[in-house]
Amino acid sequence: CSSLAGIMLLEVLLVLVSVIIYFLFSKKKEETLPFKEGWWGKGQKPDAEEDTTIRPFKVETTEEELSDLYRRLDQARFTEPLENSCFHYGVNSVYLKKVVSYWKNQFNWKKQVEILNKYPQFKTKIQGIDIHFVHVKPPRLPEGQSAKPLLMVHGWPGSFYEFYKIIPLLTDPASHGLSDEHVFEVICPSIPGYGFSEAPHKKGFNSVSAASVFYELMLRLGFNEFYMQGGDCGWLICTNLAQIAPNHVRGLHLNFALATNMGFIHLLSILLGRYVPGLFGFQDEDVRRMFPFLKKYIYRMLVETGYAHIQATVPDTVGCGLNDSPVGLAAYILEKFSVWTDLEFHNLEDGGLERKFNLDDLLTNVMIYWVSACMVSSMRFYKENLQKGIGTQKHERLTVQVPTGIASFPNEIMHTPQAWAQKKYTNIVSFHFMPRGGHFAALEEPGLLAEDILQFVGKVEKGQLWRKK
Repeated sequence: CSSLAGIMLLEVLLVLVSVIIYFLFSKKKEETLPFKEGWWGKGQKPDAEEDTTIRPFKVETTEEELSDLYRRLDQARFTEPLENSCFHYGVNSVYLKKVVSYWKNQFNWKKQVEILNKYPQFKTKIQGIDIHFVHVKPPRLPEGQSAKPLLMVHGWPGSFYEFYKIIPLLTDPASHGLSDEHVFEVICPSIPGYGFSEAPHKKGFNSVSAASVFYELMLRLGFNEFYMQGGDCGWLICTNLAQIAPNHVRGLHLNFALATNMGFIHLLSILLGRYVPGLFGFQDEDVRRMFPFLKKYIYRMLVETGYAHIQATVPDTVGCGLNDSPVGLAAYILEKFSVWTDLEFHNLEDGGLERKFNLDDLLTNVMIYWVSACMVSSMRFYKENLQKGIGTQKHERLTVQVPTGIASFPNEIMHTPQAWAQKKYTNIVSFHFMPRGGHFAALEEPGLLAEDILQFVGKVEKGQLWRKK
């Protein structure tokens, strides 16, 4: 009987040891996300090696394209808005008429093309499609310093142009009153299917695919180690890249992050966090931004994510109409630049668009979508990422080990407290509540965002934190 008890005890111990070993080693195996090798070009993948040439690129528009645009603007058909509706029903057509008038009579696209072309742009073929990117090197470097490569990724309905105001602050910080302890070499690609990057020709191109393509891009440019920055879709792409190649990413800086892997404690914090915030790691600012939860999360999500549901299900249906109408395209994009900058702009007839931006910048972004005819392919990115459901993909279950900095802007659509972000990003070295700004931070508040990136990189470099991943 005692020998039987001894055998049973030994079996229990073996099971416990096996469980411990499984959790210790299986976690380590799952720390990285598999690189996604794809072929997104037309037809079958050729047997020949891919041409890896990096070719200079410039934005160009023909007179025929512009004549066609102005003809469509002249023939625009507007619907009268409801009285006192402001932006509560979407873009107010009274203001939209003013935008279209400015677009036709004052907006100088040729001048904006010169601005777009002031930074060096290139294209290179990766996984069967042409990838467009801006690559800006510092005009000067302090003695003994080398530039740190920084990959910056935009989102929807933005473009690489979002970064044009922040690029000089990062490549030449001293000339803009910032510390030049760290100077960057900035790489801003267009997500495939956005702007001047070729759209995938096959189904299945999601954020992991984009991350894999951008990883290849950085290696092709000779960067074995680099920093990353992203918001909106750029948040997800950069997060995935950090999961694919943690040993190549020195640090990840985000101005937008969603908590998708919610556990029981998170759910409990939704119920009780307003009353005992310290118990859940919430700060006063977290409470202010999050509660009442029903209004600031659930209702806001219902009101603001209708576009995402359409784009995650039938993007081509709406996309075809937007691709055919410049006024429709502008309305769809500008509405997001209004309410995602400040939800209170719903209450203004002009959507507050010119309070934080100017029409030249806003229409330049719209024009990038128009001249490249990329609206449909940009919207498809939502279907590729969401059609299998939230929480079903491997990258959603994996953590991010690399040093992470988060700039939390007060007018962001959804607020993620550090206590929630920490579950996904296990190495947060910098989390700041920003004093002002919304979703399009790089375009709206380039100075604030640049300062936060610089201080984050300073912390990582000073502590050599990338070596401790």
